[in-house]
Formats: sequence, C-alpha cells, structure tokens
Amino acid sequence: MRTLYHNWFCPFSRKIRVTLHEKGLDFSMRVENVWERRPEFLALNPACSVPLLQEPDGHRIADNYAITEYLEETYQDQPLMGSTPEERAEVRRLVDWFDSKFHREVGHYLISEKILKRLLRHGSPNSDAIRAASHNIRIHLDYIGYLADRRDWLGGKFFSYADIAAVSHLSVMDYLGAVPWHANESAKNWYMRMKSRPSVRPLLKDVIPGLRPPAHYADLDF
Repeated sequence: MRTLYHNWFCPFSRKIRVTLHEKGLDFSMRVENVWERRPEFLALNPACSVPLLQEPDGHRIADNYAITEYLEETYQDQPLMGSTPEERAEVRRLVDWFDSKFHREVGHYLISEKILKRLLRHGSPNSDAIRAASHNIRIHLDYIGYLADRRDWLGGKFFSYADIAAVSHLSVMDYLGAVPWHANESAKNWYMRMKSRPSVRPLLKDVIPGLRPPAHYADLDF
C-alpha cells in the first residue's frame, strides 16, 4: 500500500493528499509529529519533514515539490500542470505564490501561534503576529478573487496544482476560523467549488485533537 506520512495542519501534506485523490491513487496515511524527531522517521527522511510519500515498492519521495513533480511524471492520466510551457509556468508561479508567499505572510504565523504553541506548550500566541496574518490574508483573498473573476480556474482554463495549492493552504486557515470570507465574494465562490470536489472533501473531515473547526468548515455551502 502507498503510504503518505503527513500532519493534519500541514498545508503541504494536504496538497499531496488532494493530488493523490485527483489522480485516483489509493493510499493510507500516517500522522508524523516531526518535532518529536522519531529515529524511525529520521531513517526514512533525514530532513525530518512531511509530506513523505512511500510507494508500494518501498521507494520514498520527500518534499512536496518533488512529490508533485514525481506524481505528474509517473501518473499522467490526470494531468494537473498544463499542456504547454506557458501553462506550466503559470501554474508553477501560482504554486510558489501559495507555498512561499502565502505561507510566509499568513500560514506560518497562524500555524505557529495558534497550533504549535498550544501543542508544544510554548506560551501564549503572539497577538502582533496574528494581527499581521489577519491583515495579509485579505490581500491574498483579493488576489484569488481577481484570478477567479478572469479565469475558469486559478491557473487558467483548467483545474491544476494552482487550485490544489491554494485550497490546501486556505483550508488550514479556514479550520482556524481565520478566513474573512465576507471580504471577497469571488474568492468565497471559488472556495465553495473546491470544497465540493471529491478530492477535497476528505480534508473537511479532519479534526485535530483538542481543536475543533468552526461549524462552516465542513459545510459545502458555508
């Protein structure tokens, strides 16, 4: 059986989960708390990071970029990158937007302050960091709305890794009740379409022990 080592609130792990479902690949999941630095996991991935994908033949791929490229090259029945160099460049640009810019300006703050500090008992959340993330997320919502108003999907005329990356990051923020959906109707409508995809619905069933999501989290119509 294919195994994905992941963590519930890791957006990069969520990206691989959605991708595997989109490509119709069966897999099991194993939660890995990387801060524990288990020797057994370090033997599998010296970087001690998730996601880590182990194929049925035992071959392992670490790092979410490496995994998405591997899956795209290996399982081509459901392409998610685009068919032309221009399309692939645009998809990669947007994936980097969410994996780098969004995560740096929004996700890292909220995951660190609202989840990791609680789990690791590292004190109270930093209110300045949370305020910064709350300000920044509105800018990102506006950009998602801008793209959604002009394209069928975020990357263009086709569903792609751009949509997968965006929903993976936003779903973690939505779990924390940190997305002001009222601020941009176009972004909200795009997210509703994403929530209805069979590949995304398993994310809506996630429940982090000791931290429940808001009532609208699993509601396909908000």
